[in-house]
Amino acid sequence: MPPNTTSSLRLPPRLSATLLAAALLVGGLTTAPTSSATTAATTAVRVNQVGYLPDGPKRATVVTTATQALGWQLRNASGTVVASGSTVPRGADTPSGQSVHVADLSSYRTAGTGYVLTVDGSSSAPFDIRVDLYDTLRSDAMAFFHHQRSGIAIDASLVGPAYARPAGHLGVAPNKGDTAVPCQAGVCDYTRDVRGGWYDAGDHGKYVVNGGLSTWLLVNSFERAERAGKGAALGDSTLRVPERGNGVPDVLDEARWELDFLMRMQVPDGKPHAGMAFHKIHDAAWTGMPTRPEQDSQPRELHRPSTAATLNLAAAAAQCARVFRPYDPAYADRCLSAARKAWTAARAEPALYAPDSDSTGGGPYGDTRVTDEFYWAAAELYAATGESAYRDAVTSSPWHTSADAFSPYGFGWADTAALGRLVLATVPHGLPATDTARIRASVTAAADGYLSRMAAQGYAVPVPADGYFWGSNGAVANDAVVMAVAGELTGDARYRAGALETMDYLLGRNALGLSYVTGHGETSSQNQHHRFWAHQLDPSLPHPPAGSLAGGPNSALQDPVAEERLRGCAPAACYVDHIDSYSTNEVAVNWNAPLAWLAAYAAERTSTGGEPPTASCAVTYAVNSVWSTGFTANVTVKNTGPAAVDGWQLAWTSPVGQRVTSSWNATVTQSGTAVSARHTDWNRTIAPGATVSFGIQGTHTGSTPPPTAFTLNAGACA
Repeated sequence: MPPNTTSSLRLPPRLSATLLAAALLVGGLTTAPTSSATTAATTAVRVNQVGYLPDGPKRATVVTTATQALGWQLRNASGTVVASGSTVPRGADTPSGQSVHVADLSSYRTAGTGYVLTVDGSSSAPFDIRVDLYDTLRSDAMAFFHHQRSGIAIDASLVGPAYARPAGHLGVAPNKGDTAVPCQAGVCDYTRDVRGGWYDAGDHGKYVVNGGLSTWLLVNSFERAERAGKGAALGDSTLRVPERGNGVPDVLDEARWELDFLMRMQVPDGKPHAGMAFHKIHDAAWTGMPTRPEQDSQPRELHRPSTAATLNLAAAAAQCARVFRPYDPAYADRCLSAARKAWTAARAEPALYAPDSDSTGGGPYGDTRVTDEFYWAAAELYAATGESAYRDAVTSSPWHTSADAFSPYGFGWADTAALGRLVLATVPHGLPATDTARIRASVTAAADGYLSRMAAQGYAVPVPADGYFWGSNGAVANDAVVMAVAGELTGDARYRAGALETMDYLLGRNALGLSYVTGHGETSSQNQHHRFWAHQLDPSLPHPPAGSLAGGPNSALQDPVAEERLRGCAPAACYVDHIDSYSTNEVAVNWNAPLAWLAAYAAERTSTGGEPPTASCAVTYAVNSVWSTGFTANVTVKNTGPAAVDGWQLAWTSPVGQRVTSSWNATVTQSGTAVSARHTDWNRTIAPGATVSFGIQGTHTGSTPPPTAFTLNAGACA
């Protein structure tokens, strides 16, 4: 059966229709005015409303019943026609229920803002063409996780005053707190400190199976960037996290907040099911809308351990052991110990499943097929240790050779075999070369399938026509991850183009002409289902912060608002921007995680698919003074490009034996030989032809030669 229902895909409705109706009757959930829902496009010309990269694909979809090609014109912000061409009729597009044409303006590469595409009298939303197009989305999509943190005050200096709030669930009244949480009746006779972690979605629950996948994706985004030589963009002091400036890449700091929680969910030694992970922790009953985290008065409960949760812990913690080791070896050892213990426990209890009936106060996240989680965890443990026991678990798994590891519907919290393949395709290990080649070929074959599906659809979406289920936007972004990795493995620009076109879909080139990412695009979702970001219910509360991804079209119509308003909808149009439409419009960490991964990938400067970029900066590095073990140097950066640089990060490789110990007029960090200098508040902008300077002091062992190459915002300098 195709996964277009909750049961077949095993995607949990966090709040059933019956529960919602009951909440409405007792006043626990206020129905918002219908006028604020955004469901229809205002133009027939659908584009990525944020824009396009100069060297990337630039295609638009036009809704029209015309059977012949139509002329298109691209105008700049002054209204001047800068490019023109003809559309390609595509006819009926099954997922959207529309008749469409496609306009391809990829050959136009001139950077600018406020472009408008006009076809047959209809004009698109304005959009940009620029290399830094996704820098802000990279930051915003990652910041989502800081917003969702439990157990820490969210500071206005990082998120703005509208989103600041006290810490939730630390036992401060009226919270019962997560510092001493009892189990559900009959599960255990003790309490656990399970503070921290991320709230999973629009409620206050925390789920190990969703947290493990999401953590893995955030850490994997850094791993991939490091392999590409672009890790500095996610390095220390690049994101809005309170740990910035600690010498650890910010994306790893964010992941650690969840990793600490995941390890707290492990059953302690000496207790029944020791080493297993509790499946979830949430309120004993559903809280009403809206309810800020610190105002939640419900008692909290731990739910019985599960094999799936335990293997999520094993996989995420083993990945932690690999990736955190250069920054915190002791923490890496702690992660590896937790991973080993979880693996051993899961092997001892391989069929301890979370029941689908456990849906009061939180989603069940039931999963009765965990062989894929065993494969993923074994792959990560083998990559972390190289030990034969984990290698044997990898090679003996049916998923190691299965043709179904990459589902046509994308990987997800209940379908994780693909993650094992991605690990083995990209991380060094001791498997035979023939195995590695086959694994990598499976990644590219999956990516080819997604590209073929995109080519057959008017909106270039990698999911099938029956793939619009709960959280479909997350599946779209997950497919983009696979395509991006295929591009890394092969160097084939087709895969990068496919990954970027999925971003077009999420940001407005879709059946509704709507950006599903809050704050990005002319018309974007703004009323996602959330208990704090609930402006639609209470004007004193904020809309979701920029960078929050809506779950997206869900043809199963699994909430009363969707049932009422979307009856008869085409699959790709089964979405309503209403806070009560939790089955189409909730947010969740496992949907924002692939968006953050994809945004970081798309934000990287690259010459793939086009000419190498002309250097737009020049750097002068002058050593001022040298003594026996130390030196000082002055660094001057000149903007030689035509546009102002708003926010800069200069990176270089330190000569062997040199280490920066302090700096002025810039924030400078060093990891190994990689050095990164970031602007201060007062010198963040460099006008065309202008310069900024900063100084460093460091140590050396014998000599102080200058670095040989610099990059500004990942672009090479002269």
